[in-house]
Formats: sequence, C-alpha cells, structure tokens
Amino acid sequence: MPQQKRVRFKEDELQVKNLHQLDSAAVYGALLVVIGCGLVTSYLATKLPPALTVADLERSPNAFIAERAWASLKTLNDMGPKPAGSQTNEVMAYEFLLNEVQRIEASKHANQQFELDSQTVTGAFSISLLNQSMSSMYRNVQNLVVRLVGNDPRQALLLNCHFDTVASSPGASDDGSSCAVMLEILRVMSHQPVRTRHTVLFLFNGAEETMLQAAHGFITQHPWAAQVRAFLNLESSGSGGKEVLFQAGPHHPWLIKAYARAIRHPFAHTVGEEIFQLGLIPSDTDFRMFRDYGEVPGMDFAHIANGYRYHTRYDSMDFLSLEVLQRTGDNVLALTRDLADCDELASSELPIGETVFFDFIGLMFVHYTAANGRLINLTVALLSIIVPLVGFSRMRYGDVFREVTFGLVGTVIGTIFSIIASTTVARQMDFIGKSMTWYTNTHLILGLYCCPALLAHCFVYLFLTTFYTNSKSDLSLGQMTQARLVGVNVFWSFVTLAATSAGYRSGYIPMVLLACSLASSTANIILNAGRTQRRWIYVHLTFQLPALLWSTNFYNVLVQLFVPITGRFGGSRNPEVFIALLAAAGTLLCCSYLIPFIAQLRQMVNFTAKLSAITVFALALACLSPLGFPYRDESMASEPTPQRHYVTHTIRLFHDELGLYKSSDAGYFFQEMDRNTRATIEEYVAPGETLTPMRQMDSCRNELFCALPFYSLWHQMRFNNYWLPGPEPLYDNMVTMAYLGTEQLDSQTQRLSFSMEGSIQSSIIVGPKEGVQLIGWSVLDHVPAPAKFSGRDGHFLFITHGLPGKAWNMTLDMRYDQPKATGDLVDIVVNTKFWEYQHMHTPDFEQLLARFPSWAHVVPSVAVVSVFPL
Repeated sequence: MPQQKRVRFKEDELQVKNLHQLDSAAVYGALLVVIGCGLVTSYLATKLPPALTVADLERSPNAFIAERAWASLKTLNDMGPKPAGSQTNEVMAYEFLLNEVQRIEASKHANQQFELDSQTVTGAFSISLLNQSMSSMYRNVQNLVVRLVGNDPRQALLLNCHFDTVASSPGASDDGSSCAVMLEILRVMSHQPVRTRHTVLFLFNGAEETMLQAAHGFITQHPWAAQVRAFLNLESSGSGGKEVLFQAGPHHPWLIKAYARAIRHPFAHTVGEEIFQLGLIPSDTDFRMFRDYGEVPGMDFAHIANGYRYHTRYDSMDFLSLEVLQRTGDNVLALTRDLADCDELASSELPIGETVFFDFIGLMFVHYTAANGRLINLTVALLSIIVPLVGFSRMRYGDVFREVTFGLVGTVIGTIFSIIASTTVARQMDFIGKSMTWYTNTHLILGLYCCPALLAHCFVYLFLTTFYTNSKSDLSLGQMTQARLVGVNVFWSFVTLAATSAGYRSGYIPMVLLACSLASSTANIILNAGRTQRRWIYVHLTFQLPALLWSTNFYNVLVQLFVPITGRFGGSRNPEVFIALLAAAGTLLCCSYLIPFIAQLRQMVNFTAKLSAITVFALALACLSPLGFPYRDESMASEPTPQRHYVTHTIRLFHDELGLYKSSDAGYFFQEMDRNTRATIEEYVAPGETLTPMRQMDSCRNELFCALPFYSLWHQMRFNNYWLPGPEPLYDNMVTMAYLGTEQLDSQTQRLSFSMEGSIQSSIIVGPKEGVQLIGWSVLDHVPAPAKFSGRDGHFLFITHGLPGKAWNMTLDMRYDQPKATGDLVDIVVNTKFWEYQHMHTPDFEQLLARFPSWAHVVPSVAVVSVFPL
C-alpha cells in the first residue's frame, strides 16, 4: 500500500490513514509520561530517611540520633537572630555551644582524648567578587574549636559550621542545623571505644555572615590549623531538604572517591560546582577561606530547598523536620568516619586532578576523572551517530542523510525559536507589570514558558514537514522519524563536545541523553525492530524513561534553585527572561527526543491549538487570578514565599576639611532586592511620595560612593537602591575616626594617622582625589585594587566587631603628583551600621515599617554616615 506524505495543513483531514501515523492519544500519552517522570523525580528529591530518636539508642548505639540534634537546634533557634557582635551571638549562642561541648566531654569514652579551645581572633584580608575588590577586617570574633585526637595526631579532618546569623533571621537552617548536626556527630564519635586514625577538628565559627571572617581567623592563626589536611563545610542557601555537594577539591579526586564509598544518600553534581564558581549564585561560603588561605582541599555541602526562606524570619524550626537532620547527619557522620581513617589524609603527595561526579536521582552515584570524561563524551557522541546509521545500511543514504539533516536543522531552528518565543512572552509579562507571577506557583512556568517553547519546536517541524518533505523517499514515515532522531543525536553530540572542549565537565548532562538514545538504537538493531510499524517506538520510549527521569530531575532542581534566587536578584535584571531561558532549556532537555514524532501525528494542528490554549490559560491565571501573585506569608500558605526588603534609617553628617560639622540630612535607604521592590514601596510604604533612585541623588555627583550606608558592597553597588527623605534616627553610639595628624614620609607621600573607636559593625571608604594614590595602609600589607562606583575609585574596608574592644589606630599613606591643599587629598566615608538595635527605632521608623504588607520580610537597620574631606 503506498504511503501518502503530508504536504499541507489544510489537507490534514483529507489524508488517507498512514500505517506509521500516530493518533492524538500517543502524543498526550507522551506528555503524561514526561509529567509523570517529573512528579517521580520531584518526589524522590523530597524523600528523606526516617528520623531516629533517643528510643533507638539501644538498637543503634553508634548511629546519628536526629532527636538529640533537634534539641540543640531548638535552643539556637529560640535565641532568635544572632548577628556577629550582638549579645545573642557573642554570649548566649557561644556559651550554649561551650556548655554542650563540655557536657559531651564529660560523657566521652575513657579512650578518647578530647581538647577544647576558645579562640578570640583579630585579622584582615582582601576579597574579590563580581570584579570588585574590598578589604575585610574583623576584631575579637569568636571561634569554638574542639579536637578529638586520633591515634596519629599529625593530620586532621576539619568539620565547620557557623552559629552567627543575619539580622532578622533565627538561622535554623543557615546555619544552626549544621552546628546541631556537628554536636551530635561529636557526641557519637566521642562515645566510641576506639579512636579514629586521624584527629577530627570541629570548628563552630562565630562570624561567617560577615564575609567569612571567623573561618579566616581560624585557618590563618589557630595553632591547630596546620594539622588540617581536608575539611567538610556545612552550609545552607535554603531551608531543609537534601544537602547537596556543590564544591569538592579543588582538584582532589580522592575526596570524591571517599564520598562515593561513604555516602548513603548521594546528592552531588559537577554542574552545581560550575554554576557556583561562575558566580550565578549570589552567595559565598567558608570553603573559600580554607581553600585560598589554608590551601586545604575539602567539600562544601548546602541545603538548597526552599530558598525563599534563606536569610528571612522563616528560616526557623517551624519549617524544618527531624528527617532533614537525620539525612544530613547520616551522610556527614559516614563521610567523617571514612576520611578520619583513610590513607590519603596521611599521604605526603595527594593525587590531584579534576573529577566528573553526579548522582542519578539519588539512587546511584557515578564518578570518573575529567580525562576519562572527555573520552566517554567523545565515544558516546560518535557512537550515538554511527550506530543508528548502521540500521539504515540497506537504505539509500541520500534519503537517510536528508532526514538526519532535517532532524538536526529542526532541532537547531526549533531551539532558536523556542528561546525567541519564551523570552518574548517574558518581556511582555514584565512590560505589563506582571513580573514573577511564577515565584510562588512554579507550575505556572510550564504554561507560561515551557508551552511556548514546545510550540515553537512544533511549528518549526510543521513548517519543515509542509515545505520540505521528500515525496520520492523510499523511507517510511517511521523510518524518517528514526533518521530525524539521529539528527537530534547530532545536535546533542555537538553540545556535548562543545562543552567538553571548552573545559566544562558538565558535558555529562547531554552525554547521558545520548547514551540512552544509543542504547535504544542498539536494541532496535539487535531486535531488528527498525522497520516495524510500532515496536521500534516502544523500544525508543523504554530507553527514554531513564533519560526523562534524568532531564526532569535537572529541570526540577534548577527551578528549585533559581526561582527563589530571583527574589534577591536585584531589580535591574529581568527575572522573567532568566526563567524563560531556563524553561526553554528544560523543554529542550526533556522533549528533544519526542519532538520528531510530531511529523507522525494525524492531527498536528489540533495538538498545537491545544498547546496554545494551555498557554493562554496560564497567562490568564498569571495575570488575572490570585495564583499569579508572587508572594505569600504564613497565613496565606504553608510554605511562605516573602518579598525581601532592607530598609536603613540613615543620618548623614557632612564635615569640612578641618573636620568640623558642616551639614546633615536624613532619610530612609531602600535596597532593591527584586523586580517588584519599587512598586511595593510606592504602593504600601510611600504612596504619593517620591523615591529618588540612588544614582540620581545629588550626593552621587558630589560625594564618594554617594555618601550612602553601603554595607554589602557588591549588592548595593549592583542594585538600584532608593532614597526617601525623612526625620533623623535615634543613635546613642557610633564608630568615630579621630584625626591624629600627618607625617611627611617624603616629598610626595604623607601618612595620615587616625584613632578608631567603637565596637559596632562599620565600613570605611577611602577615596583618593585626582592625582592622589593610596599606596599603603595599616590594615593590610598591600592595597587591593579600588572598587569603582559613580565615577570614583574607593578602597572599601568592611569591619566587624565580635566582643567589644579598645580603640585602635589606622594609618593611610597617600602619594600625590603635586602638593595638595587641605581637603584636596582624600575623601573618607565612615559608615556605622546598627543591626538588631530596636531601641533606636523612632516612632516614625516604626510606622514606616508597619506599612509593609504581611508578605514582606523587612530587615530594618539604623546607620550613621560621616563624610570627611582631608
């Protein structure tokens, strides 16, 4: 029976039935399979092991007991926010941890040697992020260090957590749960009758949220730091869920081998490491300090689920569970035991190199060297093209290659138009003021952006099928589809090899898709199913199931990771476009091996019409229903998704070149955390008042760094912040910078001396004027490159105080080309930042804070900015 080719849309209903065509049920079934795989991977991503309680001790005396860790976490949680320098952090939290450690020491096994040290440390270092550098100084921050001495005490494994939090957050997940886990691991290991081979150090550090300062103090100044040969850093950028290994090494494959040996519940991906190192996640961890300043290899773990709660009031025990602690504790305890007894820790020459590592939906863990990865990627990429072509050995290769080209061109053009389609919708959503409608209901992304992306692929195939079908081909419609699938293989092979040649180890992601396609092609050749009407499809779909589980898992993880991050993305970048691109990539990853079947549908236009209807329905839900409102509080949803706001009640004091008071003003400084921040402030907080964008303020033209209360240099420089004039705040103390005098070092260099007083979080910006350079200072033995903002260079010094301290001196060495008059040498801005000083909140400030809606998480602070020209 001759097979009729599809030639025009209008002829769909008149076509004679083709034996190789599929009815509508097939495509809807395929989409249900994709959705089903997504639900399975979503379920597996949230599946946690049962928690052990004290009642399980008799049966499992050497196991991690989540209930005991939970009790420790509750105490830390109930203290509330614990920013470095606060009474809560420096006294209450520290004393609790000290008492807990002493109790553990009192109950340890007689064979264990247990040592405890309280470190109060002062230091400084330079750090660079987002192409801007700054200096960081810490004074009297606290570390609690415990040493469980091994049989060979010369080498040590370090476990690290931090007990400080950001302002306004109890920090149950970030990072109280990690400290509770470490306490329980210390308790379990100290009760063992046999010592580990190597020493295990437990570092409870008290200043991580302030630019990783306490970890720097430990690794550079503590006498035990020299023993550390590897570390495990426990962190969080979410609230609960599974902990992911997102950094390892660097360049130490033996750590990944230890992870593979020890971990019961793997969750680790090389792509996570590469995403983090590319700077796509606006966070950093103590991993940087141990790696850069201690030159120690290690592993970085973090919880990433529910990033909405990260650094908010919702990071509390109310949204955690015993199972979260149990899973993390099981994994970290097993890994600690393995590393504490491994040979590598005692080796003088550790093996180095890069590793590709990943888990398959938490069920198995795979790792191999980067060199083997390049070989595997190349082999799979080539075989995925060659093997299926063997199945066409009896066909005319001209017809086969035409269809392979069809599949490749259709995938490439479909990808381009899917990006255009999804980003066009994104820009329109942002244009009409409906940005981030998917923020709470992430399923809207499927309709808003995944459907348009899939529609673009379908229309490209419809176009190519209509105008470029070869009516003289000897291939059946089924064989044409198989050849087009080879074209998809060519596409992914190119992506795999391009990523590999560029040095990205994450080329394993498309490689797995190719491996599944290669397996189905091989099976079809062995079973001689390529010429059958349906059997080859069943083989193809069978091997697509693991591919779909693989790809939908990536989609779920990336949505889980990046959607909450858009809430602290800043307002200058359009999050709609970012999520649209993610959706287009996810659609391609999940559906690329199903799209060629579009040509086999009897009623293609009906299918595309229904997809279009889904998109319209999703748009209606997003724009016209409460489902599209981005934010929720605890009364509106069991999983709150707040909007973040940082509001600083600020007074600015301007002085003349003699240091005498000249003028002042006051107001409220709003930090723009997401795309909707300004609209929220204008609607709820300052209706009818005029917000001035930071870069449009007069002081931005006249003063160093706008004379604004910069605290987090990178965020505040990048974001579009706003100023609202207001009354003066209350303040009963501030950091003072008293000018002591000038020493002429040579004809072109002066040393300015100052006395600094005040144990409060602060920052100092030193801005040399034209023709002047800062060539030395007492902060560091070098002067980092200046940060650039609003046309001025400034050396930014961030200062944290833990325990209160005495006054300290600071010098600046300024070199100039020509002699400078008083006031023409340097501008200095001193910023004092008061976190958790509620007694300084004026009635006006409290009224302003009360105007924010309930779904807003507001972090209030008070700042004093003092400006000096010298």
